[in-house]
Amino acid sequence: MNTDQLVRVFTEYFEERGHRRITGSTLLPPPGDPVLFTTSGMHPLTPHLEGRPHPLGTRLVNRQRCLRTTDLDEVGDRTHLTVFEMLGSWSLGDYEGPQSLDWGYGLLTDGLGIDPGRLHATVFGGDDRVGPDTASLELWQDHGVPVELTVDDNWWSNGPTGPCGPDSEIFLWTGDTPPRSTPTRDDRWVEVWNHVMMRHRRLDDGSLVPLPQRNVDTGLGLERLSSLLQGRSSVFECDVFDPWRRLLPPLWQLDEPSLRLVCDHVRSSVVVIGDGVRPGTTGRGYVLRRLVRRVLTVLRRDDPQRRLGDLPPELVRHTLDRFGQDVDPESVRRVLLDEEQRFDRLLERGRRLLSRPRFRGPLGEDDLRYLHDTHGLPRELVLELRSQ
Repeated sequence: MNTDQLVRVFTEYFEERGHRRITGSTLLPPPGDPVLFTTSGMHPLTPHLEGRPHPLGTRLVNRQRCLRTTDLDEVGDRTHLTVFEMLGSWSLGDYEGPQSLDWGYGLLTDGLGIDPGRLHATVFGGDDRVGPDTASLELWQDHGVPVELTVDDNWWSNGPTGPCGPDSEIFLWTGDTPPRSTPTRDDRWVEVWNHVMMRHRRLDDGSLVPLPQRNVDTGLGLERLSSLLQGRSSVFECDVFDPWRRLLPPLWQLDEPSLRLVCDHVRSSVVVIGDGVRPGTTGRGYVLRRLVRRVLTVLRRDDPQRRLGDLPPELVRHTLDRFGQDVDPESVRRVLLDEEQRFDRLLERGRRLLSRPRFRGPLGEDDLRYLHDTHGLPRELVLELRSQ
């Protein structure tokens, strides 16, 4: 099953159960939201989770592109991407968590054909403020799915304040042996779907108060589940990356971790640019700049002649089409090439600075901080220049 088929099956499954399809937003969150980028499908729905009626009703389903800067250092493993798509379903004060979990189980097993014996769930075990999620626990026990109780791992929040609540996460076994152990003890259990019982709001003092309504918010990583359904060993081998894996290796000879990082960061940069962000020194612009410069640092490590200008135009077009962005591919390419020229100038300045007597010996934290704050040289770039 390819990713487009998965989107269709997911959406139609929930539409058959009374959910209305809503259009996903860009990576840019609504005005007033303190985060830089949309990190989950619930972001654009926050006012409705807090009680404002939604024009399409109380049952919703959608597909949302997301970006998580917290995952940057994880990129290169088998499950993490910087920009990814999330499938989501919502109950805005309508049905409760067990109903959502029951439908989730049905979609995974009957709808997608996953062997129930490869599933494991985790459930909030309770703490000194909120009791254990016994309703979710009983639901999984009724279905014969093994359950692990946790505390911190099964409490969802989108920041230090705001909507939050206990969640139940669904994991899929990816090992070559029969399933064993539990999700917190064996990383062959891969999380595929999170169901949040969003009932609380955390205030500035850390206290919890009830939301006006009891919601359910679910999020399923599209590329991650696609790769598992397709029997691939990582998200970088699912069908959305087929053109990347076909066109980049002949162009740039890279080891697997480097190839994954380059694919992810270039693809993510294209999506960010397609949503209207331009490189800069702060905020969203700095995230984009960091993505591009990490790509260039990896590419130039073994061959200083590698250039983003050699990137096949097909990959830019494929990415913009994939995320439904009506943007001229050539304009995206120009942004990347302009940033590459700035990077080249930064490299030259960095080499001159590092040739000074002050920096010829071992570099301490004060040196690295000075080079970054005063001259704009990121730590990773300084260390890379010193290793050449």
